[in-house]
Amino acid sequence: MKSLRKYLDRIKPNFESGGKLHAFRSVFDGFETFLFTPRSTSASGVHIHDSIDSKRTMIIVVLALLPCFFFGMYNTGYQHWLAAGETQFPFWELVLYGFLAVLPKLVVAYAVGLGIEFIVAQWRNEEIQEGFLVSGILIPLICPIETPVWMIAIATAFSVIFAKEVFGGTGFNIFNPALITRAFLFFAYPAQMSGDNVFVATGPVLGVGHQVADGFTGATPLGQVATCTGGDLSVTGITGNPISTWDAFIGLIPGSFGETSTLCILIGAAILLVSGIASWRVMLSVFAGGALMAWLANTCQTPVYPASMLSPIDQLMLGGFAFAAVFMATDPVTGARTNTGKYIYGFMIGVMAILIRTYNTGYPEGAMLAILLMNAFAPLIDYCVVQSNIRRRMRRAKVKA
Repeated sequence: MKSLRKYLDRIKPNFESGGKLHAFRSVFDGFETFLFTPRSTSASGVHIHDSIDSKRTMIIVVLALLPCFFFGMYNTGYQHWLAAGETQFPFWELVLYGFLAVLPKLVVAYAVGLGIEFIVAQWRNEEIQEGFLVSGILIPLICPIETPVWMIAIATAFSVIFAKEVFGGTGFNIFNPALITRAFLFFAYPAQMSGDNVFVATGPVLGVGHQVADGFTGATPLGQVATCTGGDLSVTGITGNPISTWDAFIGLIPGSFGETSTLCILIGAAILLVSGIASWRVMLSVFAGGALMAWLANTCQTPVYPASMLSPIDQLMLGGFAFAAVFMATDPVTGARTNTGKYIYGFMIGVMAILIRTYNTGYPEGAMLAILLMNAFAPLIDYCVVQSNIRRRMRRAKVKA
């Protein structure tokens, strides 16, 4: 590392003002601060120089996402093997298949998103922001494995430009860029982003895997619930066996690449909470709001709305609810900032997510829309909390006077 540090110090003058490569100063600064913690401090005023910065924060979030990413690699291969009718499941071959299936989507998401941010940074003569380090890996995790690469490229470009850069870049966006990407895909290409065949890979990748027969069904549990008719609620896997609560907890079920395993999501949550990166207030309140709404829906269950017959624990573990609660709702930029506001913000996300998925059979997954809706209300929530504190303190001041 010392030799790398010396090399960067030696070439750094070329990228500074007056250097022959000064036009790429933002690019060099982005790579340098990614590899090494900046040593500069404030020029004046009281300040504390901490070893943690935005890039280090984003890297910890990426590390917390890795359990979901690695499990998604295995589950993608596992679901593909099941769909192909195989009875033997070679572990490393399944993992390799999942890696090859998701790699193009990961590369395209990062290439398009970071490419746009690099261009904008050069144009504005600003530092390259690091927010897309997380968004780039989130996008493949929350999309079905059969999402075409060109769709991900278009949706990522739309998200970075219109949901982030037009607001001023990282720290100024009011909506979560990864969720805007998912929303763009869902509403622009509904046929390709829903149905029974998009959540399970259907063909070999670079010679690895099998060709799945036409007509197989790989519907997610929530997709099956939304289309359920009659009084009996039956949720099955690809082989036709019932999906238990334990199956949903482990995650060996059809679904978006990184959202199926509640166990891996909880491991990621522990990393975020122990490191102090994510707010426990938001996480707790999302699960509390979701559990309460799921209990109310189950108490008033009716065959007209099949999702209301799901138990509260199944509601929290199926679909993208847990993933959204841990990795999406806790985004510090687009969420509430005050402590009281975080409770309200998270609670309403949980309530709205279950409310949408239960009583809107045309959209069986409500977490995305719930978070985007509350992103819009987060500033109002904080405003009301601050004004309430001001009024309470003014009343105390008048009493003492």
